[in-house]
Amino acid sequence: MSSALETCRKQVKKLSVSERAMLLKALIEELDELDEQNLEKLWIEEALKRFQDFKAGKIKARPGIDVFTNARAKLRDVR
Repeated sequence: MSSALETCRKQVKKLSVSERAMLLKALIEELDELDEQNLEKLWIEEALKRFQDFKAGKIKARPGIDVFTNARAKLRDVR
């Protein structure tokens, strides 16, 4: 991860949940502007990066039920 991205992540963590949701919405809207082929390429690159990080022990797997439970809770907080 680049130092600029890491700095950005640290700043985002300081935002409230609603501010993070607004930022996420804005970022998603920007991604929606990408054409389908570029978007697919970006997702493949991200998936490969995450898989390589997982194999290298840089990140840990989480059970899907935990991921979805956390996501639902965060969505409830935003609403």
